[in-house]
Amino acid sequence: MSLADTARREAPADLAPARHRGATARLVRSELGLVLGRRRNVVLLAGLGLVPLLLGVVVSLARDAGLEGQGPPFLSDVTGNGLFLVVVSLFLCTPFLLPLTIGIASGDAIAGEASAGTLRYLLTVPVGRGRLLAVKALGALTFAAAAVLAVAVVGLVTGAVLFGVGDLTLLSGDTVPLADGVLRVAGVVLYVGLSMTGLVAVGLFFSTLTEVPVGAMAATVVVAVVSSVLVQLPQLAAIHPLLLTYHWFDFAEMLRVVPSVHQLAQGLAVQAGWVAVFGSLAWARFTTADVTS
Repeated sequence: MSLADTARREAPADLAPARHRGATARLVRSELGLVLGRRRNVVLLAGLGLVPLLLGVVVSLARDAGLEGQGPPFLSDVTGNGLFLVVVSLFLCTPFLLPLTIGIASGDAIAGEASAGTLRYLLTVPVGRGRLLAVKALGALTFAAAAVLAVAVVGLVTGAVLFGVGDLTLLSGDTVPLADGVLRVAGVVLYVGLSMTGLVAVGLFFSTLTEVPVGAMAATVVVAVVSSVLVQLPQLAAIHPLLLTYHWFDFAEMLRVVPSVHQLAQGLAVQAGWVAVFGSLAWARFTTADVTS
């Protein structure tokens, strides 16, 4: 066999990894463009952004009308420092609006493609099922990050415009400089974002089980709601630390003089556990399911 024949034989094998990398990169770009550009998702992000905007306007009008001090105490903190609008907005969105929004995106990740009949065509791209699932997970995680950032960024801008920003008063009454306060609020945003990773994994798993996106979305939200209900039952205190939503509000540690690193790490470890379990279940289901029929 000539050297030319040998080169022609070996070229496809040598170029195969590069083709796979190129296909994966194109798939990632396509997925991120689809997730962040889809009209429904843009509307969801805009709706989340309205929460801090409306909250800031209402609090500002109440202050101007001389009604300051009425209502929950933390609303008075907002008028004193716009940074608190970020924290309060995340506090209000975390129990339901964020899980609902993220559940819609993650539940639709695989089920939406299956429902539209495009999943089997995606699998003709030179990318394995495991890699395709990872791309879908990346898209869902990116949307979850965008959802948290939508609340945080609009809250920061609205708070700065309406109330100004300055030294941050912590839960204990101690005051920290503005730079330290900004870092603490950024830590709150980061913690809330990481706390949603377990829910993304749950949604991705349900999305591999059905071709009905609404069913996967609803099941994902139900898991968050049921977890929140179980947290309220003292009879189940033994399992509370393992529940998906139990540590969601531990971001309050960022507003203490010395945040409890152990408490924050425990919350993130629980999310990592949910990601590991439901991510593995999603992988096992998706890599063995018949999606070509």
